[in-house]
Amino acid sequence: MTRIAFLGPRGTFAEAALRSMPSAAGAELIPAASVQAAIDLVRTGGADHALVPMENSVEGSVPLTLDELSAGTELVIIDEVVLPVTFALVAPRGTSLASIVRIATHPHAAAQVRGYLAANLPEVVMLPALSTAGAAQGLLDSARNYDAAVCQEIAAEIYDLDVLASDIGDTSDAHTRFVLVARAGVVPAATGADKTTLALYIHHDQPGALLAILNEFAVRGVNMTRIESRPTRKVLGDYYFSVDIEGHVNDARVAEALKGLHRVCLDVRYLGSYPRHDGASPVLRDGVTDADFAEADVWLQKLKGN
Repeated sequence: MTRIAFLGPRGTFAEAALRSMPSAAGAELIPAASVQAAIDLVRTGGADHALVPMENSVEGSVPLTLDELSAGTELVIIDEVVLPVTFALVAPRGTSLASIVRIATHPHAAAQVRGYLAANLPEVVMLPALSTAGAAQGLLDSARNYDAAVCQEIAAEIYDLDVLASDIGDTSDAHTRFVLVARAGVVPAATGADKTTLALYIHHDQPGALLAILNEFAVRGVNMTRIESRPTRKVLGDYYFSVDIEGHVNDARVAEALKGLHRVCLDVRYLGSYPRHDGASPVLRDGVTDADFAEADVWLQKLKGN
């Protein structure tokens, strides 16, 4: 049986995302205390896969996930799923809205319910939690230092809590993207609608360093869907680039771009090629299809007399 770790405890958005994935059907689901703990279970063999949050449409990328995947024992992304995000305000049975002084939740969730809280609980104090479900579960502890939690509504069912308000998010179409990671060596077959994730390290900070990276993609018709810089945590001012691109490592244009990046970067960490959640195929200009690259190879061999 496949074992899949996820950001726990029970009732998190990660668990809801897992339950929406056909590939997770029948798997043993293992709650982990944090994103790092879920990833470490894969690295140590305690789980086969881990589902962790990658980015949110409101708050952007999840730095902890980016940094964990970019360093340490190599892992690869083998799948992704996008989950609509809705929030509820929950509390122990019998709690009134007027009695709430402190609310606990994950910082990303807190950022997405600011409008509701400002309108309905303007004096409330927000406390950070490792997960939304962890905040809900903590309400069962009599020694807790908060009165309510912002979480997914299913957590109220799991932990027998009252739902004081539903659908309190400030953005009605918020989504979170989760990625399924495995130990390196697993590369799903190309589908024609794929995404590849990379961590790119430059030799040193110099004019044109980012342009050199972008050129390797541009000249081969490889479209980027996400790029951002993150500190390497080695020296102040030293950054790497976390990048998502359209295509699969087995696509000629992507393979050629990776070879180019290997030449201009200090290090290229390949973090997997996997099916896109939306099934969208890239629009390729003339000259960058696999057939175009194959024809160019044949032409070059003829020039060399082979």
